[in-house]
Amino acid sequence: MDKKRLEKYKVDLKKQFASIENVEQLNDLKITYMGKKGIIPALYSQMRDVDASEKKTFGELINDLKNTFNDGFNEIKDLLEKKKIESLIANETIDVTLPATKIKMGSPHILEKLIEELESLFISMGYDVIEGPEVESDYYNFELLNLPIGHPARDAQDTFYITDEMLMRSQTSPVQVRTMLANKEKTSIRIVCPGKTYRRDNDDATHSHQFTQMEGLLIDKKISLADLKGTLDIIAKKLYGNDRETRFRPSFYPFTEPSVEFDISCFNCGKTGCHICKQTGWITVAGAGMVHPNVLNGCGYDAEKYTGFAFGFGVERLAMLKYGINDIRVFYTNDLRTLSQFARRDGDENDD
Repeated sequence: MDKKRLEKYKVDLKKQFASIENVEQLNDLKITYMGKKGIIPALYSQMRDVDASEKKTFGELINDLKNTFNDGFNEIKDLLEKKKIESLIANETIDVTLPATKIKMGSPHILEKLIEELESLFISMGYDVIEGPEVESDYYNFELLNLPIGHPARDAQDTFYITDEMLMRSQTSPVQVRTMLANKEKTSIRIVCPGKTYRRDNDDATHSHQFTQMEGLLIDKKISLADLKGTLDIIAKKLYGNDRETRFRPSFYPFTEPSVEFDISCFNCGKTGCHICKQTGWITVAGAGMVHPNVLNGCGYDAEKYTGFAFGFGVERLAMLKYGINDIRVFYTNDLRTLSQFARRDGDENDD
C-alpha cells in the first residue's frame, strides 16, 4: 500500500462520478468501491499489513477516500432524482380543461333513510331506540306475547323454525318483551324497535320472506287510546303531509286489547278513491292497540296500575307509499340507478 495509489483512486473516482448518466451506472460504481469485494473494503483489510508507525496516515487517507465516495454518491443521486421528477413533469402534463372522469357514487339505502327519519322523530318525542336478536326463542316471540302453545295465531305467522324452541323472529315484539323484563324497577317505558323480521311467504311484488318492522311501546300510568292516536297522528303527518286525516278501525291482535288498524286518508286522491287506496279513500299503515293485561302481567307489570300502547309499521310499506314504489323487490336489488332516484327525491346530490 502506498500513498500515490490512494491518491490515484481518489482522482479516478471523481472522473467516474463526472461520467455518471443514470441510476444503474451509479449503483454499479457503488458496488465497485463499496461492495463486499470492493476497493475500499479491500484497502481496510490491507491495513493489518501496514507498519504501526504508518497506520494512522494510511487510515486517514482511506477514510478520506470513503468520505469522497459517500459525498459524491449522495450528490449524484439527488441530481438524478431531480432530473427524473423534472422529466415526469414535462412529459405528464395534465390538461385541466379536459372533462373530469365522473365517478358513480352510491346513496344511503331508502329503508335505512326512512328508519333514521322515524328514529329521529321518536327520539324527539322521548323514545329510546332498542334492538334485539334476530334469532329468537319461542318463549319471547310467542308465549310472553299472549300466544301460548297451540294458539291458532301461531300457524298464521308461518314462522321459520330452527329448532322446536328457536326461530327467526317473526316480529320485533320480542324486543319489547325483553325490555319490560329487563326493567326490574317496573317503571315507565317508551321505546321503538326497528329491525329485520322473517316469515314464510312467497316473494312477489307485495310480499317478501324478509321485511323490516318498526314497533313502538309505551307503558305508564293512565295511558289511553287517545295517547296512541295522538302519537300515530304525528307520524302520519310527518311522513305524508300535515293535511292527512287519520282513523282507527277495530281489529284483533293477541297481544293488544283493544286492537286497531290505523288508517290515513289517501294522499293521492284526497279520499275520492283511486288504485292506491283501492277506491276506499283510506290506506292502512299500521296495526296497534293497548297492551294486553296478560302481556303486562307476564312481564312483571301490575296491569291494575299500568297501561300502555303498542304499534307496528312495515317500513317497506311506508316507503312504497311515500315514494310511489309498486314492487317491494326494488329494495333488495342494490341497483345504484334505483338508489340514486331515491336520493334525488330527497334532495341529495349523489345523483349519478
